[in-house]
Amino acid sequence: MDMSLADKRALVCGASRGIGRAAAVALAGLGARVTLVARDSEALEAAVADLPGDRQEHAGVVADLGEPESVDRLVEAVRARGPVHVLVNNSGGPPGGPALAAEAGQFSAAFRQHLLASHALVRQFVPDMRREGYGRIIQIISTSVREPIPGLGVSNTIRGAMAGWSKTLAGELGGQGITVNNVLPGFTATERLDYFFKMQAEKSGRSTEDVESLALQRIPAGRFARPEEVGAAIGFLASPAAAYINGINLPVDGGLMRSI
Repeated sequence: MDMSLADKRALVCGASRGIGRAAAVALAGLGARVTLVARDSEALEAAVADLPGDRQEHAGVVADLGEPESVDRLVEAVRARGPVHVLVNNSGGPPGGPALAAEAGQFSAAFRQHLLASHALVRQFVPDMRREGYGRIIQIISTSVREPIPGLGVSNTIRGAMAGWSKTLAGELGGQGITVNNVLPGFTATERLDYFFKMQAEKSGRSTEDVESLALQRIPAGRFARPEEVGAAIGFLASPAAAYINGINLPVDGGLMRSI
């Protein structure tokens, strides 16, 4: 099975911590030259330093995906290093809360940060992928695209939009050597999960430990995912071995979702 990305360049957004960082490590471990994107320059520098392989082959770019001008600067910096073969779209989730309580601006900001930024990057780098005859576009979204998560109204809405956009692109690009897929992490041991449990605890009046225990009871695997386990799924979808996998939503959730 060919998993090598030795002659490929990858761009990973939201890569200074959590699942994004794990994705960057997985891709570098397969031989890719990886550019990491994040807002926190100090965390970004540390993440780049931890990547396997030749340190000189990797880079970090500070950018805010919620700002169009920042996305433009990101594209310019990445293009200077060569073509992009693998694009991992990933961005921090919107603040929690019921959908009904959300202001219109919250939806607009999340839509801009997630879908519009991802779309801008795809439009810029798909020509590279066509010329190179190799392209992998991977979105890190959420199991909420199948089963909405209570208390994450804005996130559920935007993740669903991302899934529909991604499936559409898969049909448009599938005959050009480019695949478009989504990875749906379940409960994963990250800062985002800590935030979610704290929010749920405050809302319910329970302790954070009780909320965490109830979440664990819902997972057949009996534990939360490690970021590197999600990163491994992303690495596979980015590899030559996954050339015929296109337009899917791949759960990495330990059996959490009950839908088929």
